[in-house]
Amino acid sequence: MDYLLHLAIFICFYTMLAQSLNLAAGVTGLISLAHAGFYGIGAYTTALLALHFGFSFWLNLPIALLISGAIAFLISLVALRTVEDYFIICTLGIQVIIFSVMNNWMDLTRGPLGIPGIPAIQLFGFGIDSKISFLLLSAFFTALVWWLLKNLFNSGFGKTLVAISEDEIYAQSIGKNVTLSKTIAFTLSALFAAIPGALYAHYISYIDPTSFTVSESIFILSIVIIGGMGNLTGSFLAAAFMVLLPELLRFVGMPDSIAANMRQIIYGIILVVVMMTGKNGLKELVSSKNNTVGKKSAWLILEIPSPWNKLPRSHLT
Repeated sequence: MDYLLHLAIFICFYTMLAQSLNLAAGVTGLISLAHAGFYGIGAYTTALLALHFGFSFWLNLPIALLISGAIAFLISLVALRTVEDYFIICTLGIQVIIFSVMNNWMDLTRGPLGIPGIPAIQLFGFGIDSKISFLLLSAFFTALVWWLLKNLFNSGFGKTLVAISEDEIYAQSIGKNVTLSKTIAFTLSALFAAIPGALYAHYISYIDPTSFTVSESIFILSIVIIGGMGNLTGSFLAAAFMVLLPELLRFVGMPDSIAANMRQIIYGIILVVVMMTGKNGLKELVSSKNNTVGKKSAWLILEIPSPWNKLPRSHLT
């Protein structure tokens, strides 16, 4: 039972990570390979504050959000000067830098030794140290992130982001502040990534840089793509699929000498087959009415109020 609860907790973590990345990559078109870095910033911030200052999780979390968001904002000032493939390479470099800082700043992060002894989360004087209680807490934050992003996607700002991703020049020509919108989207995406990072640190009670590598960023991006770009429900289904599939393959009877390699091969084949089932992968298995911003609604940006308009409404009619 603990094994299943453990998997469910990680499904919640990766659902939040995929949904937050969907804001930048799925809706705005900013495909980032630095998401695991912001995930790690959330984890390291809450771990250091809890151990060195004795702060509770409920104080650590907003501080982690602010630090992750602030770093993302500063990074966006440079990264958003590039576009498309160049932006992806730029975020890859950012991910490498963040990992290097975690791995080499021994005085702060203890480098490859990691940070042990992170205390359990306390709620009204009770420790959330059992898997069922932590699953409920993780599910609450997953639902909260989903609700916030769903409302953001359906807002005027969300429609602006979709319009930018589909035709940036047109969106700019009718008065949309493209640079500001991209900066906010990238910053919010990183800010939300700090939530599962903080939860992960308190759940595992030990963190080290190997949990926040480029491979982890690629894994999170894979969840977004398999679930469908811009689809929040698809992110949950894809997270469950990507977390559970390797575990299910453990029960496939194969000789020990080839089991590990064959599981990887089968895993890769299944991923290819899933993506070949349709243009948007698992997205086609769920309704997109409530979780994606349709192309038709993207161009209703004339109804979007200030501050996203550079020009007065009279100039747009």
